[in-house]
Amino acid sequence: MKSLPVKTNNTFIFFLILLVQVVSGQGVDSKRIHGKISFVSIAVEGVNILNLTTERSTASDKEGLFFLFVKEGDILVFSAVNLVTLRRRVSKLDLSAEIVQFQMIVESIDLKEVVVDKNTQISAENLGIIPFGQKKYTAAERKYYTATSGGGIDGLLNAISGRKAMLKKEVAVEYKEQMLVKLDYLFLAEYYTETLNIPEEYIRGFQYYCVEDSDLVASLNSRNKTLSQFLIITLAKKYNKIISNEN
Repeated sequence: MKSLPVKTNNTFIFFLILLVQVVSGQGVDSKRIHGKISFVSIAVEGVNILNLTTERSTASDKEGLFFLFVKEGDILVFSAVNLVTLRRRVSKLDLSAEIVQFQMIVESIDLKEVVVDKNTQISAENLGIIPFGQKKYTAAERKYYTATSGGGIDGLLNAISGRKAMLKKEVAVEYKEQMLVKLDYLFLAEYYTETLNIPEEYIRGFQYYCVEDSDLVASLNSRNKTLSQFLIITLAKKYNKIISNEN
C-alpha cells in the first residue's frame, strides 16, 4: 500500500514532461515573418492582420509593413475599411522569404443606374458639320485660343489687359468643374459621410480638395474607378486631419 504514492507521483511527472514537450514543440516551427501589404503597387497603412491559429494580431504601418509570429499552415486574415478581406495560409516559402508580399483589392462600388438615350449618337461629327477626330474645345478654351492666336492690335490689347491670363484661369476652373461632375457621378453623398466620415457640410470642400490631386484627376480621366476609390480614401484621411486641426 505504501507504493501507491510513488506510482501516483511517477504518473504526474510523466504527464508533466509530456505537457512540456507539447508546449515546447508548438514554438519550434514558429518564425517572425516580415510582411508588406500593397494595392496596385501602393503601400497600404492600417490593415489589421490576425493569425487565426494563434489569435495574435498586428497592423501595417505607413509603409504597409508588419511583423508577426507564424508557422506553416497558420491562417492569416487581412482586413481594412473599403478593402476586400484577404485570407492566406502560411507556406514554407513564406517562412523563408525576406519579405512576404500580400496584395489586396478594393471593394466594388454600387453605382446608380445609367440610362443611355437612343439619340446619344447624334453629334456634329455624325451630322457632317465638322470632320471626325477634330479636337473639340470648350467655351473657355475657345476664348483662350482666340486670345492667344490673334495677332495685330487684338494680340497687343490682350497682352496689355491681361486677358490671356484671365482666360487661362477660366480654362483651369472649367476643367476642375468637369472633375467635380465626375466625382458627383462616381460617389454618392452617403459614401462621403458614412464611409469616408466627411461631415455633410464639408463634402463640397473635400471634393475641391480632391480635384487638386493630380493622381486622382488622372484616375478620373482614365475611368479607373478602383484606383479612384483607393486614392480618395487616402485623401479623406488627410482632409479629416485638416478639419480636426481647424476645430
